Amino acid sequence: RNRPLADRLRPRALAEVIGQQQILGPEGPLGAMLAAGSLGSLILWGPPGVGKTTIARLLADESDLHFVQISAIFSGVPELKKVFEAAKIRRGNGQGTLLFVDEIHRFNKAQQDGFLPHMEDGTILLVGATTENPSFELNAALLSRAQVLVLERLTLAELELLTQRAEAELGRALPLTGAAREALQEMADGDGRALLNLVEQVAAWRSDTQLDPQALGARLMRRAAKYDKSGEEHYNLISALHKSVRGSDPDAALYWLARMLEGGEDPRYLARRITRMAVEDIGLADPQAQTLCLHAWELYERLGSPEGELALGQAVIYLALAPKSNAGYMAYNAARRLARETGSLMPPKHILNAPTKMMKEHGYGAGYNYDHDAEDGFSGQNYFPDGISRPDLYAPVERGFERDLKKRLDWFAKLRARRGG
Repeated sequence: RNRPLADRLRPRALAEVIGQQQILGPEGPLGAMLAAGSLGSLILWGPPGVGKTTIARLLADESDLHFVQISAIFSGVPELKKVFEAAKIRRGNGQGTLLFVDEIHRFNKAQQDGFLPHMEDGTILLVGATTENPSFELNAALLSRAQVLVLERLTLAELELLTQRAEAELGRALPLTGAAREALQEMADGDGRALLNLVEQVAAWRSDTQLDPQALGARLMRRAAKYDKSGEEHYNLISALHKSVRGSDPDAALYWLARMLEGGEDPRYLARRITRMAVEDIGLADPQAQTLCLHAWELYERLGSPEGELALGQAVIYLALAPKSNAGYMAYNAARRLARETGSLMPPKHILNAPTKMMKEHGYGAGYNYDHDAEDGFSGQNYFPDGISRPDLYAPVERGFERDLKKRLDWFAKLRARRGG
């Protein structure tokens, strides 16, 4: 009874695991492996408290393998050598080893390579657990020998099942109203272990009255939302913000902005990325968008937090509702590609200055037409290097201010064709 509730409620069979049916179900990868009797090395990728350690331990039981658990935080090369030697002895005695490596992404690349020969000769069956994206943190060679399985945050319905299981173990119901019960589960933020720790705290109060959400909040602190400013969550959320703006959804864009700010993201980073969105996705369809973003950035610098974040929020709303065009972005990329392909071609001589007599004698500036002297202020001359067919790099859309730019572009194209430029 002195053991923590989370340890006492650890499932004793895979059928008792709450959640993760996408991998444990009959049609899931683990269900299929166990049914076929051919379990392979695995990388379990998911947030904390969703069952990675429990599943690994139960897989060893289901497969009749000796379970060995190490943590990459506390283990080094000497410890790994001892583990591999013991596994070889077991293998010689007819007993396989399932080696569970928690936080496997914390091993460096050379240490990860050390697992490979022992995986290949069957000395160990590796099950690694990580909260970080394996494609960023693990060697390609290791990933090629193990299947990556994605574990998901527990839903509120699954957290309710876990709460009921905890109440059965404790022998009494939690002293919470229905709304407070749901608030408790929301505090866990999809983490089963965190929920059981919260349940244990609430059960210890032995209150005679049911607590409402306000009373619960006064006694318990809400967990900080999972957010790593330098990890995958950072890139996931900025991607969600950018795509919400591009998709003209101000509500979703504000939500992701708020998620990043609540997670402690640097508002200056957000100001820079928001300005980038104005350049890439709104462009010349609304030139004012870029100016507004720069002003919002400046307002943040002048006001600081938390007042300055409001300017960033208003910029996000404006961008989401602005007409969209990536024509300028695409034209710039096309121009860069063309510049790389054409190398060091000289501009045509008629648009080169001729400050010396020798340059004039070599034809620099000869035949140049001064556009202000031409009809409509447009000469229609060629400004690309000789030998390059005129490309169409900028293709404005029929939205926002670019509609007017397209009319101008079409007009100049007609004049250029008429004047043989």
